[in-house]
Amino acid sequence: MTDRIFDDLMTIATAVIGLAIIAVFVSKNAQTGTVITDAGKAFSSIIGAAVAPVSGTSGLAPLSLQ
Repeated sequence: MTDRIFDDLMTIATAVIGLAIIAVFVSKNAQTGTVITDAGKAFSSIIGAAVAPVSGTSGLAPLSLQ
Protein backbone atom coordinates (compact mmCIF):
# COMPACT_ATOMS: atom_id res chain seq x y z
CA MET A 1 0.00 0.00 0.00
CA THR A 2 2.74 2.47 0.96
CA ASP A 3 4.72 1.69 -2.19
CA ARG A 4 1.67 2.39 -4.32
CA ILE A 5 1.13 5.80 -2.66
CA PHE A 6 4.82 6.67 -3.10
CA ASP A 7 4.66 5.67 -6.77
CA ASP A 8 1.56 7.81 -7.28
CA LEU A 9 3.19 10.81 -5.60
CA MET A 10 6.32 10.42 -7.72
CA THR A 11 4.20 10.22 -10.87
CA ILE A 12 2.41 13.43 -9.94
CA ALA A 13 5.66 15.20 -9.07
CA THR A 14 7.21 14.11 -12.37
CA ALA A 15 4.18 15.36 -14.28
CA VAL A 16 4.31 18.74 -12.53
CA ILE A 17 8.02 19.13 -13.25
CA GLY A 18 7.48 18.11 -16.88
CA LEU A 19 4.69 20.65 -17.25
CA ALA A 20 6.88 23.37 -15.76
CA ILE A 21 9.68 22.52 -18.20
CA ILE A 22 7.32 22.68 -21.16
CA ALA A 23 5.91 26.01 -19.93
CA VAL A 24 9.41 27.47 -19.74
CA PHE A 25 10.28 26.30 -23.24
CA VAL A 26 7.15 27.63 -24.93
CA SER A 27 6.77 30.90 -23.02
CA LYS A 28 7.49 34.05 -25.00
CA ASN A 29 9.11 35.61 -21.92
CA ALA A 30 11.30 32.62 -21.14
CA GLN A 31 15.03 32.85 -21.47
CA THR A 32 15.43 29.22 -22.43
CA GLY A 33 19.14 29.45 -23.19
CA THR A 34 19.87 31.00 -19.81
CA VAL A 35 17.76 28.40 -18.02
CA ILE A 36 19.58 25.54 -19.76
CA THR A 37 22.99 27.08 -19.06
CA ASP A 38 22.19 27.66 -15.39
CA ALA A 39 20.82 24.14 -15.03
CA GLY A 40 24.05 22.78 -16.50
CA LYS A 41 26.13 24.87 -14.08
CA ALA A 42 24.04 23.66 -11.14
CA PHE A 43 24.41 20.03 -12.22
CA SER A 44 28.16 20.49 -12.64
CA SER A 45 28.37 21.98 -9.16
CA ILE A 46 26.47 19.04 -7.68
CA ILE A 47 28.80 16.57 -9.40
CA GLY A 48 31.83 18.54 -8.17
CA ALA A 49 30.56 18.41 -4.60
CA ALA A 50 29.85 14.68 -4.89
CA VAL A 51 33.37 13.80 -6.07
CA ALA A 52 35.19 16.30 -3.83
CA PRO A 53 36.14 13.74 -1.18
CA VAL A 54 37.79 11.60 -3.85
CA SER A 55 39.37 14.34 -5.95
CA GLY A 56 40.62 16.42 -3.03
CA THR A 57 38.98 19.66 -4.19
CA SER A 58 36.65 21.85 -2.17
CA GLY A 59 33.71 20.74 -4.28
CA LEU A 60 32.22 24.19 -4.41
CA ALA A 61 32.12 25.73 -7.85
CA PRO A 62 31.75 29.50 -7.97
CA LEU A 63 28.28 30.54 -9.03
CA SER A 64 27.90 33.67 -11.11
CA LEU A 65 24.82 35.65 -10.19
CA GLN A 66 23.93 37.93 -13.02
